Amino acid sequence: MSVQLYSVNHHPISILLAWINSGEIAVPDIQRPFVWEARKVRDFVDSLYRGYPVGYIIAWQNPDVRLKNGTKSVGKRILIDGQQRVTALMTALLGRQVVDKSYKKVSITIAFHPVEERFEVINPAIRRDKNWIEDIKAIFAPGINLHRFVKSYCNKLNQNLNEETEDKIYDSVSRLMSIINNPLGLIDLDATLDIETVAEIFVRINSKGVSLNAADFAMSKMAASEKYNGHQLRKCIDYFCHLAIAPEAYESLSKDKEFAATRYFSAMEWLKNEKDDLYDPSYTDMLRVTLALEFKRGKLEDLVALLSGRNFQTRTFEETIVEDSFNRLEKAILQYMNENNFKRFVMILRSAGFIDVSMIRSQNTVNFAYILYLTLRKQGVNSPQVETLVKRWFVMSILTGRYTGSPETAFGVDIRNINDQGAHSYLETIELAELSDAFWTVGLPQRMDTSVASSPYFNVFLASQVKGNDKGFLSKDVSVSNLIQGSSHIHHVFPKNYLKKSGLARNRYNQIANYVLMQGEINISIGDKEPAKYFRDLWEQCQTGKPRHGGITDADQLRFNLKEHCIPELMEEMGVKDYDGFLEKRRKLMALKIRDYYDTL
Repeated sequence: MSVQLYSVNHHPISILLAWINSGEIAVPDIQRPFVWEARKVRDFVDSLYRGYPVGYIIAWQNPDVRLKNGTKSVGKRILIDGQQRVTALMTALLGRQVVDKSYKKVSITIAFHPVEERFEVINPAIRRDKNWIEDIKAIFAPGINLHRFVKSYCNKLNQNLNEETEDKIYDSVSRLMSIINNPLGLIDLDATLDIETVAEIFVRINSKGVSLNAADFAMSKMAASEKYNGHQLRKCIDYFCHLAIAPEAYESLSKDKEFAATRYFSAMEWLKNEKDDLYDPSYTDMLRVTLALEFKRGKLEDLVALLSGRNFQTRTFEETIVEDSFNRLEKAILQYMNENNFKRFVMILRSAGFIDVSMIRSQNTVNFAYILYLTLRKQGVNSPQVETLVKRWFVMSILTGRYTGSPETAFGVDIRNINDQGAHSYLETIELAELSDAFWTVGLPQRMDTSVASSPYFNVFLASQVKGNDKGFLSKDVSVSNLIQGSSHIHHVFPKNYLKKSGLARNRYNQIANYVLMQGEINISIGDKEPAKYFRDLWEQCQTGKPRHGGITDADQLRFNLKEHCIPELMEEMGVKDYDGFLEKRRKLMALKIRDYYDTL
């Protein structure tokens, strides 16, 4: 006979709001920040208004669970599933600020149109429109009088409303006010369940997005393991990621006196003055790196197993493995957070030409590059060789899409091979297999047949231009680096409007082989002219010395600038009929430039 480990009840939302106000509902360490977008809060309120089912929330009463503020949860209900919905109620109906996924305090204000029975996130246009109730939380304020509220709203409209419209408004506002009487399902887990079982339930409930849930599970394991200082390690990871994104939060975090006295807080103190956002890790990123660095494994589920004492050989659980795993994880976390390590690694990425976060599409590519950097440092490899290997590995990973499919599997394979074969030897093996002559002359040009401006291949091309200190397209003084770090925009060698007027579709005129970084004023001067026209003008201005479409007035300088941007010859003869041939030629030239750049790393 099975044991019932939960009970199912239904409570009106008003009771839930009362629990929120009294602090009876608490958020434990196994939960994530509020990640819903404002429109999802709007949709949730709309579902409540229309009486749609909104699912169950799951809670657990246990006196020994540590909350986010470090206290124990005596007498409180711990949310296991439903934090996003409860937080949505807190911000939309009670007006409380929430901390978003960027660690910023935000308010989400939902407006209501009682005649159209429509909800929207507040915006300036709605604020100017008297037909909207700007903030629905006013309807849920204590002591609100429905008749007076509706009368005040109707008077604000300053128009003669017929009785039918007034009744409609009254009914709509009354219906909105009554959503707090809607029943919400609550599943209460048995108080005797341990944290491991509850965390397992949490993972199974959130079966989508396995990697994220595995990270949450690992964080919950740490939070529950005070014997091995796991609760402080968990907080260490959370605070480091917080400060990396929002250094201004240092003063607030330092008020956690217990944690501020630890060496973990001292190790991350340097972040309070750090403004570089090239690598702002999440806690999942940090766990991936430390797991691979110390345990030579890629799957976050393995970290949970190790922190539980799993012996992978005997398939048993041993307390000595628990202690050893926490000690090793602590060592890896301190290496990860080390100021010299972190800053030196970011500098290596920048020296490879990746000077802006917009140039990096795959966080896992950055994560493994940091794993490699820290591994080589542990092995005592000299600094110049570390820099070379990390740069080449990073760019190779981008060009081959190495960590875009199954990153956890690839992490595990690569870190073990690096450990067994050595990074230099293993990288050479990969280069022979995946970066052959055929890749540079055929494979890469084919991959560059895309209209995605954020294409990893175009970003590597831009990095090659940064590394080469190239000037912007037709610029005399302004570099590609300046344009990337400024307010530059991508422009088209064959002007976009010229190609549109010629009947080309969006995915044809927006090709990365048609993209260049160019100063806005130069682009404006070119306008919609066909290349044959404006390139003839460019060569003419080199003869007269009078700039018309750019700052370059010297023929040799122009020739060099066009070569920097891989522009084919005879552009002064090209029109729309030559466009496809232009794309093919330029892709090949761009691929060869990337190859030369890779060889210099």
